[in-house]
Amino acid sequence: MPLKIGDPAPDFELPDTQGNLIQLSNFKGQRVVLYFYPRDNTPGCTKEACSFRDAYAEYQAQGVVVLGISTDDAKSHQKFVTKYELPFPLLSDEGGKVAAEYDSYGLKKFMGKEYMGISRNTFVIGPDARIEKIYTKVKPENHAAQILTDLA
Repeated sequence: MPLKIGDPAPDFELPDTQGNLIQLSNFKGQRVVLYFYPRDNTPGCTKEACSFRDAYAEYQAQGVVVLGISTDDAKSHQKFVTKYELPFPLLSDEGGKVAAEYDSYGLKKFMGKEYMGISRNTFVIGPDARIEKIYTKVKPENHAAQILTDLA
């Protein structure tokens, strides 16, 4: 069954760029923007990450936590964070298990080839740990601003 608004957000524990384990349930009582993206240092993913970076002060002012998740490893994430000065954690879901729990991992097609990968989806999780909003088929450039508008 796909997740829907009002469902409890599946809890998880994933490593950040430093190897620290980040658990979603540690943010209970806060709103969390959890965004899944396919790969570090690719054009769309870079635009999306930088849009969150550029709007990060506004997210912080509203007490909103931003977490990015892809199947890239911590070393790749660290290079991405450093290169683009990303102020929020990127988490490594190397097997795609958490992405699958969020209906964001599966068969994809690119240039005639099929492969398993992450879909660009975002979930807004409320202070009660329930899903408040789901964004699918995200447009990377203005996504962070769109979420802020919706949260207002």
